[in-house]
Amino acid sequence: MDTENPSAPPHSESRIPGKNHPHRHRNTRPGGVVHDNARHTTHFTVIGNHLAQHRELSLLAIGLACHIQSLPTGAPVDIKTLAARFPEGPTRIAAALNELQAHGYLRRTRQRVDGGRIVTRTVSCNRPGHRGSAADSTAEPSGRPPRRPAPEKPTPRKPAPRKLLPAVPKPAAPSPDLLRTALALLAGLHRADPRLLLSATDAEHLAPGVAAWLERDLPPAAVQHALSSNLPQDPLHRPAAFLAHRLTAQLPPPPPFRAPASPPDVPPPFQTCDGCDLAFRSPTPGRCRDCRPVPTEAA
Repeated sequence: MDTENPSAPPHSESRIPGKNHPHRHRNTRPGGVVHDNARHTTHFTVIGNHLAQHRELSLLAIGLACHIQSLPTGAPVDIKTLAARFPEGPTRIAAALNELQAHGYLRRTRQRVDGGRIVTRTVSCNRPGHRGSAADSTAEPSGRPPRRPAPEKPTPRKPAPRKLLPAVPKPAAPSPDLLRTALALLAGLHRADPRLLLSATDAEHLAPGVAAWLERDLPPAAVQHALSSNLPQDPLHRPAAFLAHRLTAQLPPPPPFRAPASPPDVPPPFQTCDGCDLAFRSPTPGRCRDCRPVPTEAA
């Protein structure tokens, strides 16, 4: 019993501050932040550290993303609305929105709605690259910035539909020769004024109207003068539409009615006389005047 046990402590150890209470003094750096947290049960928004501690986003962009994620679905988040809500101006807010879009926290697309208006549809992404519940397994670790998504290809704009040209008069009896003359007349209008240079499609549309003028006993020179003279001084953005209006508005009246001339008298055909075999004119066969019997007068 008198043998000393070297492994036994000589006396009980005192409590080391901080060792038994690790949550009280976790930060050993003097002057660092100390969190006084309370658990939220209502009216709160979950923000990932990949956004709150993002290494590339500006402080304004991070704060703006947190504000947008806290809004209900359908709330306006355009530049004008955000500039009215916060003291930052539209320029800084627009730059912050572009940052969030470049890093995948916002997706903005332009859509056409009923009535022909174009609106901007904004989608807020609290985890860029997330697509439904299946994306949870591929999420970035907390505290690391997410992979920057590939920039979306801009949707090519569809060309505006070409405005239809006004209707032009139609000739009563269109003939190929008349239409060829009309096309040649339209093709030469640019010699009188360079602004009247027409495409092949426009010339084909206007040709029936010119043919209707030529059909009314007007020479081609008169029609060309009527279409190319007294033009406005303003630029002609649509010369074909201008000519179509002039062909319709200044269409001359039809020529006066002319009764068709009576056909010339046609002599009767030649017949062979049954009596003397000589030729004579008569509508029917028979005898000539010399071979016909002379009628006798009754006594």
